[in-house]
Amino acid sequence: MADPPDFNNWTCPLGLRDYPNIVIGHGGGGKLSAELVEHLFLPAFRNEALENLGDSTVLHLPPGRLAFSTDSFVVRPLFFPGGSIGDLAVNGTVNDLAMSGAMPLYLSAGFILEEGFPMASLAGIVERMAKAAQAAGVQIVTGDTKVVERGHGDGCYINTSGLGILPGHARIGPAMAQPGDVVLVSGTVGDHGMAIMSVREGLEFDTLIESDCAPLHTMVQAILDATPHVHVLRDPTRGGVASSLNEIAAKSNVGILIDERNLPVTSAVQAACDLLGLDPIYVANEGKLLAIVAPEAADAALAAIEAHPLGGNAAILGEVTAQRPGMLLARTPIGGTRVIPMQIGEQLPRIC
Repeated sequence: MADPPDFNNWTCPLGLRDYPNIVIGHGGGGKLSAELVEHLFLPAFRNEALENLGDSTVLHLPPGRLAFSTDSFVVRPLFFPGGSIGDLAVNGTVNDLAMSGAMPLYLSAGFILEEGFPMASLAGIVERMAKAAQAAGVQIVTGDTKVVERGHGDGCYINTSGLGILPGHARIGPAMAQPGDVVLVSGTVGDHGMAIMSVREGLEFDTLIESDCAPLHTMVQAILDATPHVHVLRDPTRGGVASSLNEIAAKSNVGILIDERNLPVTSAVQAACDLLGLDPIYVANEGKLLAIVAPEAADAALAAIEAHPLGGNAAILGEVTAQRPGMLLARTPIGGTRVIPMQIGEQLPRIC
């Protein structure tokens, strides 16, 4: 369990000073639970919908189709270069909504805490969540806390669910790829997974590897504003680019051919992968997207990505084909072609 790097001098709110660590009672629904909400969660996440503190919240939604997503976060360590489990919990669900073309609006937050977990660490996570939500323009409007006995958890797990609105009638999904489509990637891959692994393995490089954890919905909106001919959007998290493209190829019943020379990877991430025997195409990302667009839309979509603050290393990665349906293939730097299969298991556990 990593200590929060920025909260060593954290000042505990008056109502929590008798409890420097989480105790079972903080999840029991009584006075301690109420104090945790009143003095920690509510000040960080405060908004009109949350103020009610009822068993549910009432929301006002603008016109459009509703997008709904949920995700759970069990990353280890809880704090890592470029982010924390709190940043992941917000940005991960924001990005899942964005990949359908939705504008994220509201999140829920469920905390599973282990008895003995430092209150300062929880405060650090909550503050990171609040900052991430503010940066993404979403509100955390409901939540829950449970506490498990010491030794029956790993400090802190978080579940977030999200609601968003899809304007218009665009149809975007993993089964929509068509032969001739162009595959784009919004930036360097493998940053998040290698940031986690470098901390776990105590690896040091000339350049610090930081997670790319970031919200992508504004990039998605820029792409959709540039062209209506967007067929698939995916954020390649667990399993990386390889798993996402394999899933798309299977669901769309198409082949996908990429050029490995076009896959953007930083030298530090490549060095870490080489050291650990990993392929960056399988390594997780938390702030990159794959866009599969009609060929006539490729230039406009790429320009929109490159104009976004998070899209400076965007590239055309490959194309969708009618050959080898359900398979992902890659042209190698020496001119050959190899199959990139879906992995049987998870290469890097506990990375989100």
